[in-house]
This record gives sequence, C-alpha cells and structure tokens, in this order.
Amino acid sequence: MPTILITGAAGQIGTMLRPRLARPGRALRLLDVVPIAAGPGEEAVTASVTDLTAMTRACDGADAVIHLGGIPSEAPWDRILDVNINGAYVVFEAARRAGVARVVFASSNHAVGFSPRSQFPVPDYAFPAPDTYYGVSKAAGEALAALYSRRYGIDAICVRILSCFARPASVRMLSTWLSPDDAGRLFEACLTAPSPGFRVVFGVSANSRGGWVSLAEARALGYEPRDDAEAYAAEVIAARGEPDPDDPAARYLGGEFTFPALDAGNLS
Repeated sequence: MPTILITGAAGQIGTMLRPRLARPGRALRLLDVVPIAAGPGEEAVTASVTDLTAMTRACDGADAVIHLGGIPSEAPWDRILDVNINGAYVVFEAARRAGVARVVFASSNHAVGFSPRSQFPVPDYAFPAPDTYYGVSKAAGEALAALYSRRYGIDAICVRILSCFARPASVRMLSTWLSPDDAGRLFEACLTAPSPGFRVVFGVSANSRGGWVSLAEARALGYEPRDDAEAYAAEVIAARGEPDPDDPAARYLGGEFTFPALDAGNLS
C-alpha cells in the first residue's frame, strides 16, 4: 500500500489536501506538532519537523513526503531559521535516511516575490528574488531539494504556491488564486509523474486574470487546472473595489510581502 507522509497536515493546505489525495489502497500519514484525529486510510503522528529522529521514524516505509510544515508567513529570523530552514533540512535528510523516493516541497511565490510586473509571467526556475525571511526560507528549501535530488537521487519537486485559499479574498487573488481542488490536482500530479527528478513549478489556478507566472513545468508533470477565480470576481470587487493598475500590491509578484511593514525592524 503506498504511504504518503504529509508534514504540517493540520494546517490550511494540509487540511485541504487530505480528502483530495485520499485513494483506495493509499495511506496518508499525517504529521504535525498538534494532535490530529485520523480518519479512514489515515494515521497520525505528533512530531516536529525539526526533530530528525522523529522525522526519520515517520518517513520509515513512506513512498513520498509532502512537506507543508513550517511557519506559514513572515516571522523573526531565528524562528524562520529553526522551523523553516532547519526543518526543511531535517525533512530531506530524514527522507534520505529512510529511503523515501520522492519529496514534494511546498515552496512559495515569495521565493521570487520581488519579481517585477515587467517580468510577468515569471518563468519556471526563475532565480530567487525573496521578499521576506519567509521567502528566503523557501529559496533555501528549493536549494536543499536540488542538492538531495542531484546527490542522492531523490525525486524532488518544489511547488511555488501563490494564494491557496477556499476562495479568493482580494482583488490580487483574482490573479493568484490556487483553488483547493486544483491544489489537489497539482499535488497528485507531483506524486504520480514518472521520474521527475528535480523540478520547480508554480501552483495557481486557470484564472482569467492570471498570466502572472508560468504553468509550463506544472503542466509537464500532468497538472491541468480547472478552476477560475473569475467566478468570485463580482463578489470580490463589490467588497474591495475595482482593480487599480497602480496598486503597489500588483507591482511585484509578492504583493504586500514586499511592503515596508515587513522590514526586519518591524518584526517581533
């Protein structure tokens, strides 16, 4: 029975993915620092991604790891370093020690958040242009993925997720939304694509107002988005106003993560 270990399984994206990755004959091993009530076809592990011994034990017998665990937004450097950067190392090293063949790493558009609008669509494998310490941690995770793929032969796919929410909550998200169902399709493609090696792909739906990033590599893995944020456009615009082409949030891919409010001196 194929076993998929999901770190950060109690988080927003992990919760979305659980029912969408469930398959007959597949076991989902759910790991988080908070206890999880496991359902049919699931098992729960309470552990931290920073604990190499616990992670190696959790990886034992797994066919693939989806690494979602970590601090999900900007935070002071010491916390990002411990949980996101060291945690990514621990996950890849635990996978290597346990003989796991594939790791799907939840990266972020914030690894290239300072990509300017003039460069849209941002190409697959765009050079890191992080907008925050959080973005730096995602770029570091991608570098670890490249190392563990090329040195140890692990299939390692980095998914630069844009805005994965139940529905778009801002005008910007009309361009950057990744629907829960499309997230399921994308991660399923990452799990099942034959011999992908090292890949960096973007995660976004088929939004009419999209075109901010490339989907070529994601499609090469077998991903075909079906959802469109335009279904929510009237509702979002009624609440937030018409899109402003001069809105600073649209100046860079990272949106508000590029704003001075997240300068280092303002973090606590």
